Amino acid sequence: MGLVKIGIVGGGKGGSSLYKTLKDIEQVEISMVCDILPNAPALILARQDGVATSLSLEELCAVPGLSLIIEATGKEEVRQRINLHKDRHTALLEAVGANLMMHIIEEKEQLSEMKRLKGELDAILNSVQEAIEFATSDGTIRFVNPSFSRVTGVSSKERIGQNIFEASPNGALARALRTHEPIFAHRSRVGGSDVEVVSNASPIVVDGRLEGAVVVFQPLTDIYKLMEQLQASNQVIDELKTRINQITTSMYTFDDILGSHPEFEKALDLAAKAAKSDSTVLISGESGTGKELFAHAIHAASQRRDKPFVKVNCAAIPETLLESEFFGHEKGAFTGALKTKLGKMELANGGTIFLDEIGDMNLHLQAKLLRVLQDMEFERVGGTQTIKVDVRIIAATNRMLKEMVKKGDFREDLYYRLNVVELRLPPLRKHKDDIPAYVHSLVLKFNRKFGKKVSGLTAQAEQLLLNYDWPGNVRELQNVIERAMVTVEEDIITRKHLLNLVEPPAAGESAPLGELMPLEEMEKRMVRLAVQRYGDSVEGKKKAAQTLNISLATLYNKLKIIT
Repeated sequence: MGLVKIGIVGGGKGGSSLYKTLKDIEQVEISMVCDILPNAPALILARQDGVATSLSLEELCAVPGLSLIIEATGKEEVRQRINLHKDRHTALLEAVGANLMMHIIEEKEQLSEMKRLKGELDAILNSVQEAIEFATSDGTIRFVNPSFSRVTGVSSKERIGQNIFEASPNGALARALRTHEPIFAHRSRVGGSDVEVVSNASPIVVDGRLEGAVVVFQPLTDIYKLMEQLQASNQVIDELKTRINQITTSMYTFDDILGSHPEFEKALDLAAKAAKSDSTVLISGESGTGKELFAHAIHAASQRRDKPFVKVNCAAIPETLLESEFFGHEKGAFTGALKTKLGKMELANGGTIFLDEIGDMNLHLQAKLLRVLQDMEFERVGGTQTIKVDVRIIAATNRMLKEMVKKGDFREDLYYRLNVVELRLPPLRKHKDDIPAYVHSLVLKFNRKFGKKVSGLTAQAEQLLLNYDWPGNVRELQNVIERAMVTVEEDIITRKHLLNLVEPPAAGESAPLGELMPLEEMEKRMVRLAVQRYGDSVEGKKKAAQTLNISLATLYNKLKIIT
């Protein structure tokens, strides 16, 4: 059969339905669609598909080689005009005939769709692992899938045609037919076999009339297996959650590090070079100078950037748990070890581990860490299996490790293993020229956080910051700016916003003789002076607390208030 060229007259609802139906038939070519309304639905569809359209009936009739004109308006005058102008070889199909053709095409399409759906349904029913059985309202079994025979050992030929009320009267399918209600988690034996199953059955109701029922069931042995698999899967998921919660990626890059002081730029340049290798890095400096920021940036610029970055604060973990945190433990290794736990070293495999406050690590753990650095292997607590790892180590400390080595508080061999590349970060008081750049960056950051539009600081406020010695370094500066941003209601931070956060005299400077001040203010200055004099290390804070005649815990509480 050759190609049939068709013209459609009438672009309304009927014409658009005809167009949609005919455009996908291979042997049909729609040459033109005509209507007196330029925005008729069928004309819009035709233009979208690149099919010719016209507002003139005569133009459509003049299309050369037109096989058939379909008149979709149902108007007698339109039909007469078509007959008057069309070629004698062009057939005319009136609206009644067009409607009949549409119904035939639709019926054929629905039949094809039903066959397709039946094929898909058969494929689904035959592939599922659960056993399926269907019976009509009188109990006659009409269908069982292959899994039914696999589970029960009863073939489809034996089962189909039987009556469910005789074959399995106590089963879920028979109950659903009797009660006209769904049946859930029904435990029984399949009639004709000794297989114990758990079933769900449901009646099939069409237009309020019971047509039959269907049952889906599994043997109890399969369910027990699934429960065991689920339990094992849950254990794996728990372990993965634990790993994910402990693993991070680097949050900062070298672009996030600001500073133009020569000593600071020297450390930055050395860190960038160190990032290109796998050498161990030791970062030293007072608390708050940005040691962790450097560690993140080194990892982000290294070949390990797509691998884990794991942080361990050696000062925050009790000594009794430190070894387990580092190297993990086996189930039952000690009281409370209910399952095997992966340590930080294992979690960091392939990536970087950042050991913050390395100076607070005990000597026993220092020896185990040294072995990891030398051989890249260890055993979990309570375990005998040697675990190999590939980890890049970055350590940080605010303590004088050389002095600790002399006193015997830190292993000399470990110190030299860690100190392959040493970065010394200067305190903020030594590069105060960077404070304006830090403040600008922090204001932008807290504008986004608090939804504010602060433009910066007044000259007097900036000078106040420059006159302060910043014992807490950049971390203290960030805290001060954040607190000021919380309270400021104007578009600029003034000196008054900072007076309660930073004292006008430099830290450690005594008040002039005879000048009075609140005792609370004097206490803050004495605490800052003591920490500045003895250092921010644990030993330094112990000496500061002893000098101030307060406990170490009280000193920590007061430092939290003033920083």
